[in-house]
This record gives sequence, C-alpha cells and structure tokens, in this order.
Amino acid sequence: MPKKNKPHRSVGKRIVLIIIVAVLIGLLGAVLAYNRQLRPVSSQSEEVLFTVASGASANQVIEDLEEAGLIRSSWATRISVRLSGLTQVKAGTYQLDRSWDVRQIFEVLNDSRGALSEDIRLTFVEGDWAKHIAEKIEEAGLCSAQELLTLWNDEEYIRSLMSDYPFLTEEMFKADARILLEGYLFPETYDFYPDATADQITRRLLDQTNKVYTELADQFEQSELSIHEVFTLASIVQYEASKPEDMRLIAGVFFNRLHIGMRLQSSVTVCYAIDIEKEDDWMACEVNPTYDSPYNTYLVEGLPPGPILNPGKTALEAVLNPQESDYFYFMADVNGDGTVYYAETYAQHQANVQRYLR
Repeated sequence: MPKKNKPHRSVGKRIVLIIIVAVLIGLLGAVLAYNRQLRPVSSQSEEVLFTVASGASANQVIEDLEEAGLIRSSWATRISVRLSGLTQVKAGTYQLDRSWDVRQIFEVLNDSRGALSEDIRLTFVEGDWAKHIAEKIEEAGLCSAQELLTLWNDEEYIRSLMSDYPFLTEEMFKADARILLEGYLFPETYDFYPDATADQITRRLLDQTNKVYTELADQFEQSELSIHEVFTLASIVQYEASKPEDMRLIAGVFFNRLHIGMRLQSSVTVCYAIDIEKEDDWMACEVNPTYDSPYNTYLVEGLPPGPILNPGKTALEAVLNPQESDYFYFMADVNGDGTVYYAETYAQHQANVQRYLR
C-alpha cells in the first residue's frame, strides 16, 4: 500500500514547489515594479519649484508631487516614505529636480533649511540717510516711504520703543530735529517678510543697532559724550571720511575743536541742512556756509540737533576712541584719490586747499 501512494506525494510536492516559485516570481516582479516606480521621472535634469503648503500632510504632498509630474506613482511613494521615515515634510518652496528619485525628493522636503527664502533682502549702506532707507523699502514693495518717515519722526511712537532700546534717549527729542530716528537705523543687510509692517521693519533695524550698541556699551559709558552726541558725531565722521582709516583721526580733530569751543565747520552738515547729497554736488555744500539751519555747524556751536545720516560701527568706534593729534583742520582731495590732508593751523590748511583743490 505505501508504494501505491508514493506517486501522489511526489505530485503534491511538485505542485507546492510550483506555487512557491510562482509566488516568489510574483513577489520579485512586484518588488521590481515597486522600485521602478521610485525612480526619477526623467534622466535629464530639469529644476522645478514646488511648494509645500503650511499644514499639508505627507499624503497631500505626494498627490501634489504626482500631479506636478515629479514622481511616477503615489502608491509606491507612500510606501517608500513610510518605510524610510520621511513623512515629516516641512512647509516652504523648494527647488526640486525631475532627475531625482523619491528618496532624494523627500530628504529635501523633510529639511526646512532647503526651502527657498521668500523674504525680501535689502542692503542699507553706511551713510544712507533715513529717506534713502525708506525709499529702498518702498521700492521693494513693502511700506511706503512716507509711512516710514512719518513713523520715524513720531515722538509718541519712539517713546514706546525706549524701554526696548536703551540707546534711544530723551536728548533726541529736539524741536528742530529733522527725523528723530535719523542715525539710529543701522546700515546692514536685512531679510524682511513680504507682509512686514512699518513697526516690524523699524524694530528689525533697531534690533541691529542695539546689537552694536550692546557690544560697545562699555565704551559708550566711558565717553565724554552722551549717547545721542556719539551717534551725532559719528554720523559727521562717517560723511567726512571717504576711507575708514581716516575716521579716528578726523574724530580727533572734531574733539580738538569742541574742547576749545571752536565750531565744527563741517561742510557735510550743510549738505544735510540743504538736503543736497555731497556725492551728487559737493560744491553746493562747500559754497553755502551761511545757509540758515540748526544743522549748519558753520553757524551753530557744538553739535547739530541730531545725526545727519546713519553711521556704521567703524564710525561709532572712531568717536568712542578718537585718535589724539594737534590737528584742527583737514581736507580731502576730492579731485584725486580722496586722501585727507591735516593741518595744525588755518594757514597750513589754506595751503593744502590751494594745492589740492584749486
């Protein structure tokens, strides 16, 4: 009897083996098909901007990717993303490529550092007037220049900022000051949100000023000038010095004048007084020493009501650490390379003027 059943057992084993082989072949085919669906949609590089909306789930992003033609299969991608733990997609706009596979795409989408910045980047240079800064902001499509200038001259608003910014002091509130925040809008490169308000923009600028002020706080404390006077004189030094290496010596010249009660007689203060930019028409400043203005240091004693532009850190440091000398006069060779020539007496100064400006 056992010998008669043996053929049946052999047939059964063959059937089982066939089924196993068929299943393995099917699984292998499925795996190969699955892997094919994870491959790049193109062998050619083609960059595509893709946005992940705030709060979007991984499944929603996968559907959007398929619709954008960046992946081959949503079902295969869902499996891959879950298996690889790449489900924490981050909101933002990304630059993807059709030559990337699914894993490459989701490694980028899971790292917000790869998102393109949508901020508006603006650079304000040392020596910019407040009106220049406001104009640049308006040109970038943010707040209007007039809105900003009005805010920057609003005493009530500025008083509301004083608790956050210790460099804003009572001394800045002078009736004849042109723009109260002139001099305190630190020149730097900034990134602003497209919907930033005038207040947010202002605070962003003042935050940078506060950072520099904090770094130099001990030097401000030791200065013979008040905070407002330091910013004011630094603005004049910034305007007068075409080269950073001249700033400390020029600051020292102004201190020498202040110490003996001599007027600063700075032509750049006239430029600000008559609202003429020196680089455009410097002679208009030089030939107007009698222009009636509280900013004209040929007429007024001491410092003007406030800064005449927004100085950088180097100019502030120059005023906080002026270079001692016996000089009372200086002039720049504006017709040459901008070299500054110094003099102890007015006669020496006039000789320099005759030599380099006539």
